[in-house]
Amino acid sequence: MVREFWSNLRRLPAERIVLQDDSRALTRAQLEQQVSQVADALIASGVRRLGLHADNSASWVVLDLASQQAGVVCVPLPLFFSGSQLTHVLASCGIDSVATVAPASFDSLPAESGDGLAGLTLLRNRHASAVPLPEGTGKVTFTSGSTGTPKGVCLSWAQQFRQARVLAETVDLPGPRHLCVLPLPTLLENIAGVYAPLMAGGEVVVSSLSTLGFEGSRLVSLERFLAAITQTRPQTLVLIPQLLHALVQSAKRGWKPPPMDFIAVGGSRVSPALIDEARALGLPVYEGYGLSECASVVSLNTPRHDALGTAGRILSSIQVVLEDGEIVIEGNAMLGYVGDPSSWHKHAFASGDTGYLDGAGFLHINGRRKNLLISSYGRNIAPEWVESEMLATPVLADAVVFGDAQAYCVALVSTRDPNLSDEEVQTAIDAANARLPDYAQVLRWHRLPAALSAAHPELLTANGRPRRAEIAQAFASQLGALYSTPRAVPSH
Repeated sequence: MVREFWSNLRRLPAERIVLQDDSRALTRAQLEQQVSQVADALIASGVRRLGLHADNSASWVVLDLASQQAGVVCVPLPLFFSGSQLTHVLASCGIDSVATVAPASFDSLPAESGDGLAGLTLLRNRHASAVPLPEGTGKVTFTSGSTGTPKGVCLSWAQQFRQARVLAETVDLPGPRHLCVLPLPTLLENIAGVYAPLMAGGEVVVSSLSTLGFEGSRLVSLERFLAAITQTRPQTLVLIPQLLHALVQSAKRGWKPPPMDFIAVGGSRVSPALIDEARALGLPVYEGYGLSECASVVSLNTPRHDALGTAGRILSSIQVVLEDGEIVIEGNAMLGYVGDPSSWHKHAFASGDTGYLDGAGFLHINGRRKNLLISSYGRNIAPEWVESEMLATPVLADAVVFGDAQAYCVALVSTRDPNLSDEEVQTAIDAANARLPDYAQVLRWHRLPAALSAAHPELLTANGRPRRAEIAQAFASQLGALYSTPRAVPSH
């Protein structure tokens, strides 16, 4: 599979531009040459496990591909990871070297060379220990998940390129021009946004996160984000729901999206109403479902096979079975978790998500098993389902739903416009409730003074998912008040 990746790339003319960032463009021949040179440098330096700590750039992609050629385990390190998270990753993986754009983040590591590795500083970790990893590990991808301690997923290079090939075949766009808008350490962007377009004979554009309007993991400048898309004119994008919502609202306010062929959205459940609205505005959005443990994408809607409100059909590299309503994935599953030998080389992975396959083969995702709310009437309610309907409105910035063992659901909400009246908020919630059965409707709510991403970023994961237990604890008194008085009126 690794050989197939490079064979596909070499079918392109040597002078074809295949990768560009804010400062340079690389032809197919130049990319191959630079990857080979950096791979030689990695081998000469004795690097075995490399932490890749850099902004979205051509250098990031070159180092990633060079790690594969050099037989080095690559560990992408998000720039938004805290110091304690970086320390945890270095120790848990036995990382012996770090290629970084921000050496100050690793004060304890001595600099080996200034700028000899794809323009990045190479730091050596003299305290690295020989931590065992599953046999065949080529990359360890970390996510902050539902707690602050990142969890490492081990994948082989063959698994990653296999998934990229299947994605390219599934989307079926020859030579697409793709703009990476998610941080490259995000496995979904790494595989679906870099490997898959290259395998399809396309071009990958990797603007810096600042150019795209990001600060850390948050979008802080919508204007820069829209300008990057307008100027790049990509055929494909990979989005999380928050970014899709931003594009939809911008299009409704007059932004003219360039013609695009395919926009994949994933990361959390998306309201069918939002996807329908996006398509009406000229944004060809298709929902998918994936997990890092399965090399990013498990299922995907496409123009040829599309069912609104589902996560699409299962990719050909994967098999899905249901065990007591839980989605269990076989096929292209991970090699295992870092530091957990009991998870190594399993043939199947229990996702923790509940759902079902319909008669046409489309996957329906209900929500996380651990998040499932069971009302006092015995109804099972996935809070992600309710929240996706509430967030389909342009009014709400946050909606976190609670109601386990209670007679009705409540929510903590924040608004995009602080000047909106409570009556306008109630109207938006009423519209969402109209799309839900009575047992899942939000009957009381508490309005937060500011969005969680601004006031309490520690209560969200890196991709914007709520840390439910922490939120429940932080707002225990407000949630308690929603159930302690009659529910005739909302709590403000």
